[in-house]
Amino acid sequence: MDPKVLLAIVLALPLCAQVKITQPGKDKISVEIDGKPFTDFYIGPQTAKPYLHPLRTADGKVVTRGFPMVTDIPGEAHDHPHHRGLWFTHGDVNGYDFWANEESQKGANKGKGTVVLEKVDKFVINKKSGTVSATFAWKTPSGETLLIESRKMTFYSDPQLRTIDFDITLSPQQEVRFGDTKEGMFAIRVAAALEEDQPKDITEPKRTGKIVNAQNKSSEKNVWGKRSEWLDYSGKIDGAAVGIAVFDHPSNPRYPTYWHVRAAGLLASNIFGLHDFERDPSRDASLTIRPGQPLRFRYRVIVHPGDVNTASIREAYESWAPTK
Repeated sequence: MDPKVLLAIVLALPLCAQVKITQPGKDKISVEIDGKPFTDFYIGPQTAKPYLHPLRTADGKVVTRGFPMVTDIPGEAHDHPHHRGLWFTHGDVNGYDFWANEESQKGANKGKGTVVLEKVDKFVINKKSGTVSATFAWKTPSGETLLIESRKMTFYSDPQLRTIDFDITLSPQQEVRFGDTKEGMFAIRVAAALEEDQPKDITEPKRTGKIVNAQNKSSEKNVWGKRSEWLDYSGKIDGAAVGIAVFDHPSNPRYPTYWHVRAAGLLASNIFGLHDFERDPSRDASLTIRPGQPLRFRYRVIVHPGDVNTASIREAYESWAPTK
């Protein structure tokens, strides 16, 4: 091939990319898909843990709660300020709370840990996807590092779906114990209109949400604390049916995961909350790992139009689960 032609093709490749990833400053990484904003990844020193906010549908509807990042959205509950968009932490790591770890929150009998950016490793852009790789340190209040987190997030282009694959490895730097608590681990706080319950003191927006798991159980009452391969949270925003599905990969520790999911909008996968989920103080889901014993977690998140059935979430999971 003529070298000039080859050079022209190489130069044109970024223009063909459907996923655009930029870092406009030190505090965040921005993701656009098909020319429209999808989400921002907040990683700055002022954040107690990295998080994605907001998540949008392909046509721009925001499916995650704005608070505490945005405080003037009508009808949103201003509870649990640590519920920031989409995040990944745990409430008891060697006794430190990496979950409810906002500076404004008072710790309950334990210190608050922080997840600190070590480096943004790289961006990789392909024709239909884009990947962000970054490294974080889970630190105690004194600055001691308990875990190194290596995270890869892959974003996909699609006319109707917004899909993210997460590949997260936690490498202990010393003996680390994940305590048994429901407060964890891979989590999303959905928009007010997607919640199941209508708060008594809030009249709008109407709560339209429905929670469904892989066993076809629905509502918080039947899904909270239960094990399942996936979970979907859907409803209507501005009259349009939309939802968020989270998939637990078969290679994950203790698969299938338990779900800490609430009618008020929390959707969380957590394998470390057995005594809460089983309502049995004698049960203990704690886990101790040591240097050289990393934990790897893989999840897929799909922001979709329609409900769990019209979006074919079961079929989507069955297609993804065998991936290596």
